[in-house]
Amino acid sequence: MASNNPYAKYQNNSVNTSTPGELTLMLYNGCLKFIEQAKRGLIDGDMEEKNTSIKKAQAIISELMLTLDRSYPVAKNMLILYEFANSRLVDGNIKNDSTLFDEASAIIREFRDTWKQVIQINRQKQYANVDEI
Repeated sequence: MASNNPYAKYQNNSVNTSTPGELTLMLYNGCLKFIEQAKRGLIDGDMEEKNTSIKKAQAIISELMLTLDRSYPVAKNMLILYEFANSRLVDGNIKNDSTLFDEASAIIREFRDTWKQVIQINRQKQYANVDEI
């Protein structure tokens, strides 16, 4: 039962108390985790695990695409990269080719690392403003 599981409670609280930026970071991390699980499934010959994990990674990329704020010019380029990463996952799943999964991972990892830096910079600014009060 999830309500008795301390880890499940922690995860639920983590999601409920996170900022939108932190939630986006969680999505990137989740996508990378599912791509790695798909690669493991492929290596182990577990095609069901591979397929299920890729579908989860694709669902996350779809969510990132849907929530992209298109009022910024950079959004168009981000959308193209998300679509490319998604196509690599589809092709890798069909062809059982982990190098295509790696291509998608590289794109998502780059987004994740950049997003992590943005969060850190914003926190530093936030704490600098608190010190001035």
